[in-house]
Amino acid sequence: MSEEFPETPETEETEPVKQRKNGLYPGVSDELAASMKSGWADTELHGLEPIAQAGHTADRRAALSARFPGERLVIPAGRLKTRSNDTDYAFRASTEYAYLTGDQTEDGVLVLEPTADGHEATIYLLPRSNRENGEFWLDGQGELWVGRRHSLTEAGQLLGIPAKDVRELPAALTEATGPVRNVRGHDAGIEAALTDKVTAERDEELRVYLSEARLVKDAFEIAELQKACDITARGFEDVVKVLDKAEATSERYIEGTFFLRARVEGNDIGYGSICAAGPHATTLHWVRNDGAVRSGELLLLDAGVETNDLYTADVTRTLPISGTFTPLQRKIYDAVYEAQEAGIAAVKPGAEFRDFHDAAQRVLTEKLIEWGLLGDLSVEKVLELGLQRRWTLHGTGHMLGMDVHDCAAARTETYVNGTLEPGVCLTVEPGLYFQADDLTVPEEYRGIGVRIEDDILVTEDGNRNLSDKLPRQADEVEAWMARLKG
Repeated sequence: MSEEFPETPETEETEPVKQRKNGLYPGVSDELAASMKSGWADTELHGLEPIAQAGHTADRRAALSARFPGERLVIPAGRLKTRSNDTDYAFRASTEYAYLTGDQTEDGVLVLEPTADGHEATIYLLPRSNRENGEFWLDGQGELWVGRRHSLTEAGQLLGIPAKDVRELPAALTEATGPVRNVRGHDAGIEAALTDKVTAERDEELRVYLSEARLVKDAFEIAELQKACDITARGFEDVVKVLDKAEATSERYIEGTFFLRARVEGNDIGYGSICAAGPHATTLHWVRNDGAVRSGELLLLDAGVETNDLYTADVTRTLPISGTFTPLQRKIYDAVYEAQEAGIAAVKPGAEFRDFHDAAQRVLTEKLIEWGLLGDLSVEKVLELGLQRRWTLHGTGHMLGMDVHDCAAARTETYVNGTLEPGVCLTVEPGLYFQADDLTVPEEYRGIGVRIEDDILVTEDGNRNLSDKLPRQADEVEAWMARLKG
């Protein structure tokens, strides 16, 4: 990685770029500065068509406007975060901002200014880096270092929102009057400009609204989630094909294999991939992925591709590394499969959100009692006391969308105590986990973890499994793996 950011010549338009302490160039000559100002072709793009979701984002902003009439609404994208010294993490725009604009660039801010009949939306962005003062080649975020940004005119055409220079926004917000709401936690500069104009309670109401607005997906979102699931299925196929290489190395070979598919066909992984082999499968969020992959054990792979428009899948399959389940592995796997089947069947319009969880937990509890792990207690008593949770551990699913745990700020009464309706997308993911040090279960159970997870869309007449391209039933899993391994 190159590391030269020589000092920018001072002008009235910019502060000099901070020079690296150990940079090799002491400065910029007048002759070089003059050379860099000229001889560049005009690259402005003209006649751009709006992005595919522009109509949907306009509808979302209209709904937001109707909910908060007469109030200024400020929704930031966020800023770059330092990974180490002068390197940054890859930027991911805040979900609220991307949901309302379709834009994904750092430092962006959507502002809805109240008008007599609603709101006027403006998106504030960084313009193209300046060529007159040398910013484009001297600044660490200049065009020649990190790539070309859209001009404000181009951005306005693509997003269907008038665009202005975000560097002017803090001063404008400082002078603004009237009620204001801001989505907090993404842009400290914006928050500082609004510090005396907002309250935590009012800002939280805005965040909750934007979370609940995503509970029901529109047609664009459903198509994106289907795309995410389809790519994810191909990523799982990739992993099965290289299990021999993973056995020769570690879980990281699995992680890297899936990541390649995510980056080639999507934007990224939607969350840290869980590539848990052997006893690591009993750790719910095993993302270290540095363990051994051994034939005869199980691989619990929980991974999802995030599309270029930031919608993620969330799928889990538990696979026999050898290609064939042992009798005990199959017994445990079949129990989880039966529980998932019961859970999926409970997902339908008008059902309570909790119904699929209750259905799956009942099946798992019946199996645990059948296996002699809960004494002579009844199913009802075990569920009342929650004793099955020693081995089932987690809830059976969650909302899914732009965040892997989508709509997390929604009110309890609209989420876990809410009612399902068409357009809701959620996961159904029961599991059984027998820890390696659990002395309450037979020794042969210890170190076995099984989870099966699919992404389920509520439809008008029931549900649709968006991730059904991946087999779930044990015999089908074995046949699928044999076919992929050749």
